[in-house]
Amino acid sequence: MIDAFAKWLEAAPTWQIGLVLLAAMFVASLFGEWLSGRTAKAKTKDGEDGGKEGYIVSATLGLLALLMGFTFSLAVDRFEARRLLVLEESNAIGTTYLRTQMLEPVDRARISKMLVDYTDNRIALAKAPIDQVPSLLARNDQMLTDLWTATLAAWPSIKGLDFSSAYLDSMNNMIDLDAARKAARLARVPSAVFFVLFVYVITSAGVLGYAGANKEGRGATAFLFILLTISLLLTLDIDRPRSGRITESQAPMERLKATLASQPPEVFDRLSTGKAPPPAAVPKLETAIPGR
Repeated sequence: MIDAFAKWLEAAPTWQIGLVLLAAMFVASLFGEWLSGRTAKAKTKDGEDGGKEGYIVSATLGLLALLMGFTFSLAVDRFEARRLLVLEESNAIGTTYLRTQMLEPVDRARISKMLVDYTDNRIALAKAPIDQVPSLLARNDQMLTDLWTATLAAWPSIKGLDFSSAYLDSMNNMIDLDAARKAARLARVPSAVFFVLFVYVITSAGVLGYAGANKEGRGATAFLFILLTISLLLTLDIDRPRSGRITESQAPMERLKATLASQPPEVFDRLSTGKAPPPAAVPKLETAIPGR
């Protein structure tokens, strides 16, 4: 059952999940009201039974709030992990790009161009619709292979230099962060947690109906159900890195893209080409000659 629920939760649009959950809560509430009418006992004049029902409702809603807060925290933690990985990857690509400028001219031009294209593809991959992800992901993996192949080709010319190990570390770090971002996008709140939460939400709606919440005010009960549905959909949307509306910002990668565009390899040659800048023009001073 949980596997079927997980597939439905992954494939169904958010609005459909919300409608199903809202309808299930209303049905459970009406069932609780009907069950209360069938099993109702005579209440004491001091309202002792009503107080007990109030305690039950308070305990049920309190536990519901705890479960929803726990699930929301799990989703936000995964969201924060994805957001931080974007920043780490942009720093890793930028570091690799700067260290690439110390390679031989042929290797430097080749790898610099690859890093620029790789950055563009990473941004497109993060924002692409689901149907475009496989092709962009395949291109991403091929780019990583090409980058490592180009690094191996440049290795003979730098293996005797002090910075060679640092360059390999930066390239390896960039490749590792690619794997980390892929894993972070697959890390989701377990479907069993959502299954238990959905069951508890529907059960809580039945408890409210049994306690007579519908009789006291159907409008207030409906408003509470809508709020619960919105809260659950918010958690579910955060937990959908590919199809959700709330996704991690790609601003660090976009700023990196702008920086790489403004700093082609030629920019770093201006002090190492051996061409001194022309001297500044010195204004001529006209000295007045006495007697003239």
